[in-house]
Order: sequence, then C-alpha cells, then structure tokens
Amino acid sequence: MRRENFTDALKERAWVEIDLAALAHNVRQLRRFLSPKTALMAVVKADAYGHGAITVAEVACQAGASWLGVATIPEGIQLREAGIQAPILILGASNTTEQVQAIAHWNLQPTLCTPQQAFVFSETLGTLNRSLSVHVKLDTGMSRLGTPWQQAAEFVALVQRLPHLKIASIYSHLATADSPDPTVMRQQRDRFEEAIAQIKTQSKTTGMTPPRLHLANSAAALSDPSLHYDMVRVGLATYGLYPAPHLKPAIDLKPVMQVKARVTQVKNISAGTGVSYGHQFVASQDMRLAAIAIGYADGVPRNLSNKMQVLLRGQPVPQIGAITMDQMMLDVSAIPDLQTGEVVTLLGKEGNAQISADDWAATLGTISWEILCGFKHRLPRVAVSQPLESEQATPS
Repeated sequence: MRRENFTDALKERAWVEIDLAALAHNVRQLRRFLSPKTALMAVVKADAYGHGAITVAEVACQAGASWLGVATIPEGIQLREAGIQAPILILGASNTTEQVQAIAHWNLQPTLCTPQQAFVFSETLGTLNRSLSVHVKLDTGMSRLGTPWQQAAEFVALVQRLPHLKIASIYSHLATADSPDPTVMRQQRDRFEEAIAQIKTQSKTTGMTPPRLHLANSAAALSDPSLHYDMVRVGLATYGLYPAPHLKPAIDLKPVMQVKARVTQVKNISAGTGVSYGHQFVASQDMRLAAIAIGYADGVPRNLSNKMQVLLRGQPVPQIGAITMDQMMLDVSAIPDLQTGEVVTLLGKEGNAQISADDWAATLGTISWEILCGFKHRLPRVAVSQPLESEQATPS
C-alpha cells in the first residue's frame, strides 16, 4: 500500500492529528523565552500527553530541547529503541534491582528520593561494575516524591559518598505554579534555595561542584524567570496549551492536537423520539441526526453527553444523547445536505471556530492535561505537517 493511501486508511473512522509545525514552533518559542544557559527538557511521559512520544521527542530535540522527561522505565526504553540519544530523566521512583539493571542497560537517568533507593542503586551498579548519573529530588512542598528539603544536604552527602553514583542534578517540583497567587510557589522556591545553600556550604568540605538545578514546570517557566535555574521541565506548553489563563500573554503557543471523526450515518427523526442509551435526549421537534464514529472508548468522556459541541463545516453543532462506546449523535438539522463521510472536528479549529481541551476541561471540572492524556491508542496519530526548517533552533 502506498504511504498516502495508508494515511487515508487511518482516517476511515476517527483519528488524532498532530501538527508537527506547531510542536516545533512551541519548542522554539520556549527556547527563545529562556536564557542561553538554561536547558529545555521536553516532558514526553504518558505518550507525550497522548501526542505520540517518539515523534514528539524527535521533533522537540530537533527544535531545541536537549533533555527528555518520562515517568517510567518502559517509556524511556521506548525512546531508546527508536534510536533517540538525548538524555532521558525518569521522573518517577525506581526501587528494585531489576529496575536499576534496566536503567543502566538503556542508559537512562533515574530520580533518587530516599536513602534506601540510593543504596539499592549503588549496590546493584557495583555488581554491574558500572556508574550512573542520578538526579536527587527534594520535597519542598508538593508532598509527593522527594527527600524532605530540610535533609537535603545530608541526603546529597550520602549519595555522593556511595560508589557508582554521580549526581547530575538536584531538583524539586512546584505544587501551585499555575495559581495567580505566587505565595506557595515562592515559599517552595525559598525552601529550594535554602536547601541548595546548605549543600553548597557542605560542598566546601566535600569538594563537590553543585550540579545542575531545576525547579520550574510549564507554569513556573512562563511566570517567573528567576525560577529557570539551569533547566526547565516543560510539558503542557510543549503541546500548545497554557497551564492557566493569566499566562497567555507570556508566549505564543499553538495547539498541536486535533481530534476528528467521520459521519457514518444521517437520518431524520420525529418529535418525541428518544436518542441513544437511556433516552437522555428526546427530540422536541422533527430533527436531522448524524452518527459519528467516536466514543468514550476512544477517550471522549461520557460525562460530556448533551454538554458538548463539535465543528462541522466550520460551524458549531450540538452533540445529543448519551455518548456511547464507539459512537455519538449530533443534531445536524442546520445542515440539511450533510453527507456520510464528512469530517467532524471534536477538538481543533475550523475557520474562525475553535474547540480546545480547555473547553472540555471547564465543562467537566477537570484539567486539560487529563483530556489530552485520555485519547486511546485505537485512534491513529496522523502527522499533518512538518516542522519549518526555515526556523533555526536555538542551542541550549
């Protein structure tokens, strides 16, 4: 099958379009937003927030990212098997001998949060006769992973003493960086600074050079340059969405993902007819309906039933009835000549109309991160553009 025919086959039912030019644009904008000394880590965990980790990693590195962040060892292995050579930080915790062996074999870089982890890594690496770059995580207020910031100097000294471990960075994670109120974020920054000061004081006797420091996620990177340090870890902004509305003036981002489906049947119903499971919607008048081939098994939340719109021929069209596993229904009474096979945009832009993951998140009372990560793999990811080579990446 010819490549173009194969791409068309992927679009027979429903699919996710990935705009690689928009992705490269976002990375370049972020790269220019940072100082030359600050590295950019593209966070590609959760299959790059549903965008396709391998493709995103490749384009992000070409556009100016110099590090990649994942949550799990298999995510890192997937990138290595694809031939990606950039340093990969595992943001999650690894605790077993088998995990250490896999990390060492695939040249990944782990996060250390506790002395117990450090001992497991050192002992296992000793049996392999290998050394490994490790990253020390401090808990400055997220109350998730990380050693308490008050014990930072002690923990760093322990890791430094253990054989086969080389500290590549010290970092923490911010809990409220997307809030307009910076109080908690500044408290975490102050704790991070105090911990680093203690480590630097200790380093005068140990001879350790303070390693790379990083603290900022997307929101912090966009809101406060003083939080950039030696690297920022950017997830959501890479994919063209803003962590909070007040951060939109900071930088020009373009959404990377669009979600589309085809009309599979069009029919007329009379007033009083119920639509879909449970008849949550009953027609108040004669209507024209369209079925489209996408549902909650593809990642469209069922709780959006009767609460969402899609774009058809550039105009908003209401979804009606319960969203089902593989299909949903639309009220297309305003488009009497609609034909099967026409393309509907669930997320994305048509003409002057646009529906974003933020819109779905607001309706559901959740966050856009969850929406992006929810699209299942039975929806093919289709690249619809290529990065613009006329834009040169800024080295980090």
